[in-house]
This record gives sequence, structure tokens and C-alpha cells, in this order.
Amino acid sequence: MSNSVQLYLNIAAAQSNFSFPFPYLEEVDITAYVDGVSVFANNTSTGTAVGGNTYVVAFSAPNSGTLTFSPAVVSGSDVRIERNTNVATKVVDFADGAVLTEVALDSAVDQLLFGVQEAIDTANASITLTPANRWDAGGSIINNVGTPTATTDAATKAYADGISTAAASAAVAAANAAVTAATGSIIPDATKLAIHPIGSQYTLSDGVTTDYSAKHYQDGASTSATNAAASETNAATSETNAQEWAIKTTGIVDATGYSAKAWSIGGTNVTNTAGAGASQEWATKTTTSVDGTEFSAKEYAIGSQAANPSGSAKQWSLGGGVSYDANTTVDGVNYSARYWAEQAAAAVDNFDDTYLGPKSSAPTVDNDGDPLNAGDLYFDTTASQLYVYDGAAWQPTVVAAGSTATAGFAIAMAVAL
Repeated sequence: MSNSVQLYLNIAAAQSNFSFPFPYLEEVDITAYVDGVSVFANNTSTGTAVGGNTYVVAFSAPNSGTLTFSPAVVSGSDVRIERNTNVATKVVDFADGAVLTEVALDSAVDQLLFGVQEAIDTANASITLTPANRWDAGGSIINNVGTPTATTDAATKAYADGISTAAASAAVAAANAAVTAATGSIIPDATKLAIHPIGSQYTLSDGVTTDYSAKHYQDGASTSATNAAASETNAATSETNAQEWAIKTTGIVDATGYSAKAWSIGGTNVTNTAGAGASQEWATKTTTSVDGTEFSAKEYAIGSQAANPSGSAKQWSLGGGVSYDANTTVDGVNYSARYWAEQAAAAVDNFDDTYLGPKSSAPTVDNDGDPLNAGDLYFDTTASQLYVYDGAAWQPTVVAAGSTATAGFAIAMAVAL
């Protein structure tokens, strides 16, 4: 572990504050680098640009262990913070008879300790000799290597590239010489193959092979190319016409009609035009009418335009207005199916709250869990008797022969009926 160097390698995101764990004697002893370029030394920014950014660096607070960069160092950068203690002069010069303070002694010892730590860090980061008597650079690139003179000298990349280039040139020259030596009758035959007069057959050096030259066939190809060019021009004209019939949306194509794209998604004299309108608008437009009078299929299906007096299918289903409110009429007079369904459901619920249905014992609340009301009815399956609630208790609706109905029973029956 380093005693005087803090590294931040390939930072994942832009970062402004970088801390370091080691102490120092003076702020001028701290140096900072971004991607190998010094940006902070002698307690001031160097003003050197790195990747288009000139960083202003300072301690986050006096004598702190954090440096702040502005702007933030970009992601992917390497940041190095190191301490370089001044050991050229003693930080404390002791005198005979002087008082030895803790601060003075610590400063003197720290100067020596820091210098030793930095020397050790420098040595650890240097090229070392392995037990196998090999120099080990630890995978780092070695710079400033001189041009080799002896066979055992190290070589630079530029020197090696130069040797490779020279070898390649020599190989090309040797190959050319070999071709020249081996040509013989090849060159005359090659000439016949390439440029023998047009319309005249050649005979090669073997006395047998005959044919027309490449020049002959080139002339024929040139004529074909001219004809092809004329055909291309005609095809280009047809392509332009076909393209306009396909995609033109700025007006009529050839005084007879509009393009497929205009009729599909709209265009000049098609959009918002009486008796016209694009298929896309007839299908999906919900802001206004399509041709000034009629609305789109989507508007009649789920729209809510105030300009559509007939109402959409969605409004007739759920409710009128832009919010599809069940209590708002659809066409100013009639309500939606949802409105009448809710009315029917309310009527059923009201009846259900009055006639509680068959029960094995007298209920204490109605079917919604609400308190009982005078006039509520239920059929007692145990007594096989219909009962009515008189506001205080359940009373049978049929009294035994010869009995007299109570006043409460008469009141309950009146309320129920």
C-alpha cells in the first residue's frame, strides 16, 4: 500500500471531491494529476488543459485531506494525488539551549518520515530486478528509450516499425525481379489479351488459343452502358412519377388526382376539404369534423366533441359530455345506457333493502348492514311466516284465527303497503 500516493482510476461518474489519507507538512507538498497531466502544484492550479477542461483545484478547507476540482472531473478519467515533502532544507533547525517543543520535534520527525515514505513509494513504483535476473516494468509502458546500437540494446517501437518497412520494401523488390525474370512470352500474350484491335481475334504464343481482347469487349460494354443510361433516364422519370403518386402531399399529382399518401394521411386539398378527407382522418380524427360536415369513425365510436350533436357510441354507453358523465344527457334530451342501468340498479337496491328475503331467524340489520326501518319485510323459513318490522320489533303479517292484530302490526302493515 502506498504511503504518499492516492489513485482514483477510471472513475465511474463525474466527481468533484477527491480525498487522500496521508498527512503532510505544508499544502505546497501536495500535487494532483488528471490523466497524467499536472493540474495542481505548489498549492495552486497549473492552468493546464486536460481533454478540453482546465481544472481549478483547491483544498476543500485549510489543511484538509480533500481536494475540490471545478469543473467536476469527467467519468473514465484517472486522478492521482501525491505528496512530495521538501527535504532540501530542514523544517526545524535546533539550537543549543533551545526549548524542545512537541510541535518542533514532530515536524522534524515527520519531515524525515515523509521523505522516507516517498522514497519507498518511488522505489516500489520503479522497474525492479526479478529473482530470475529480469527487469520487470509491472506491465507499464517504458518511455524515452534511445535508438539501439548494439544487438543486445532495447529498441523503440519507431525503430522496429522502420525495420519492418525496410523488410517489406526489400520483399516487394525481390518479387518484382522474380516476375520480370519469369515473364518470357507472358507479356506479349497479356498485351493481346488486353488491347488487341477491336473486332479482330488474336492468337496466343501457343498457336492454338484465339479470342477477342478485353478492349473489344470493353467497346461492346460501352455501347451497352450508353443504352443502359438512356433506359436509366426513362426509369428515373417513371420513378419520379411513381414516387409522387405514392407520397406527394403538397397538391395534385398530374391534374387528375392526389397521391396514395395524401388520401391515406392527409395533404393539400385533401385535409379539411368538403367531399374529401384522408382515410386516417376518417378513421381516427377526434378534434373537428373530417370534411367540414361529417366526423370520423373514432369520433362516432369513442369521441366527445361538443360539435357532434348525435353523440358517440361511448357516450351513449357511459354518459354525455367530455367526461362521459352518466347524469349528463347525450344529445341534450336522452340519457346513456349506463344512466338507466344505474336507475334500475338503484330501484332493485331499494326493494332489496325493504324485502330482506328468506331468513332462518329475525334479522337485526338490512341486507346492506344498515339499521332496520319500519315496513321492512322478511320471510321466516322456520315459522313459514312473513314478518314486518313496525319500527321496534318484527310482527307476523298473518295472525292466528280469533286473535286481534296489535296496533303496532297495523301500523307496520300500513307502512309496508
